[in-house]
Amino acid sequence: MKTKESAIKAITDQGLLPLFFYEDAEVSLQIIRTLYKAGVRVLEYTNRGKEALENFRYIMHALEGEMHDLFLGIGTIKNTQEARDFIHAGAHFIVAPVVDLEVAKIAHDSGLLWIPGCFTPTEVNLAHQNKAGIIKLFPANMLGPEYLNSIRDLFAGQLFIPTGGVEIEEENMKSWFKAGVCAVGMGSKLVSKDIMKNKDYDTLDALTRKTLEMVKSTR
Repeated sequence: MKTKESAIKAITDQGLLPLFFYEDAEVSLQIIRTLYKAGVRVLEYTNRGKEALENFRYIMHALEGEMHDLFLGIGTIKNTQEARDFIHAGAHFIVAPVVDLEVAKIAHDSGLLWIPGCFTPTEVNLAHQNKAGIIKLFPANMLGPEYLNSIRDLFAGQLFIPTGGVEIEEENMKSWFKAGVCAVGMGSKLVSKDIMKNKDYDTLDALTRKTLEMVKSTR
């Protein structure tokens, strides 16, 4: 059974949370199969288009027969209806761009990990007080590792993950891990529009393996 605790462990063990959305359900599934083959065991599908819910159902149905150890979360959850829909579709954890306490309650009541997006210390404090297992620093490129260095000691024991602008570059990753993140979130830098459009699974496989190795060497 995939619980809040096991989802946190999967993310922190991997040190990387890939995230993407694509309109075509079959291409989305092939992207996930490629990521899995390259070593990914936890990832986020984002609710960024009208096809997202049906795509997610299609992917979860496929996962019933393969990739049993894969944690598949849903991102860009902004309201309670989206949370309920995707939890009903089988999401293993919930990622949000904002701190919505009603979404938090739904996730907690379902025994799922809730990862809200925060920008200010006030938002971080609100998320921390409401038992966010991991807090997403978003957009990370506007905040930077120095921001986390400045606030981390105020929130003892809280786990953080930066998303938005994290680079597949050693110094960038090293600076984030040195600042104390438990993992880095990575979207278009890893699963680019060109890769998805061209169905370039070989490039994605190689880039994913490179990124996972970089995470291991820099954390």
